[in-house]
Amino acid sequence: MPEGWAEKRVIISPDPAALVDSVAPRFLSRVAKRVDDGKLAHVSLTGGSMGAAVLAAAGRHPRAGRIDWSRVHFWWSDERFLPLGHAERNDHQAREAFLDSLEIPAENIHAARASDDGVDLDGAAAAYAEELARFPGAEGPWPSFDVCFLGVGPDGHIASLFPDRAEIQITDRSVVPVRDSPKPPPERITMTRPVINSSKRVWLVLSGPDKAAALGLALAGASYASVPAAGAKGRKRTTFFVDQAAAAQVPPELIDREY
Repeated sequence: MPEGWAEKRVIISPDPAALVDSVAPRFLSRVAKRVDDGKLAHVSLTGGSMGAAVLAAAGRHPRAGRIDWSRVHFWWSDERFLPLGHAERNDHQAREAFLDSLEIPAENIHAARASDDGVDLDGAAAAYAEELARFPGAEGPWPSFDVCFLGVGPDGHIASLFPDRAEIQITDRSVVPVRDSPKPPPERITMTRPVINSSKRVWLVLSGPDKAAALGLALAGASYASVPAAGAKGRKRTTFFVDQAAAAQVPPELIDREY
C-alpha cells in the first residue's frame, strides 16, 4: 500500500442525496459531543453545492435544535472577494442553507470582509488572519478546528489552493490573497495548508464522476503541490465522504460503504 493511504478513510454512499444524509448527522453528532463536554467547537465550512447541501440537511435534522450553538464558532476555509450578500459568496450560501436558522450569536460567525467593505484584497486577507488569531490553538495563531469541511475540485483543488500555484506552498501565513484564480471569480482569500492541517478532523465531501480522477490521485499519494487535496490531513482523522460515481478509482481496501 502506498505511503499515506492508511491515514485516510473513504466512506462511499450510493448517490449525492445519500451522501448528504450521511455527512449531516455525523457533523451534528461531532459538534454536540464537543459542546456537551463544555467546550467550544470551531468549525471551518466550505462552499459549493455539496457544502450547502450538507448544511441544509443539518438544518433539517431534529438534532440541530438540541445543540447549544452559542458555544460553536463558524469559519470558512476560503471566500470569494465579492460584495456582501452576493449569491456566490460562501458565507451567503451557508447563511441561507443553515446559519440563519440557528440561535447563534452574530459574533460566532466569522465571515471574511467583502469587496464593498472598505478594504482591498490584501486587507481582507490580513483582517481574516487577525480574526483567526483571536482564537489561537496549540498549532498556531488560529483555532484548532474540530471539523474542517473541504470540497475538492476536478483539478484537485481545496479551499482556494489551486494546483501548481504559489499559495499551496505558503506556510508562514494563515491567510493569503488569491489573484487570477483559475476558477472564477478571480479574487479570493484562502487559509493556507498549515491552518487546514492543524484541524482535528478534515472531512472532504465530493460527488460526481468528474471528481474520480482527483480523488484517486489524492489517495494515491500524489504531490500536494499538483493535487492539493492529497495534502489535506487532519490531526486525528482524514475522511473522504464520496458518492459511488466519484469512487471509481478508490482502492478497495480503503472503502467503507454506506450501503
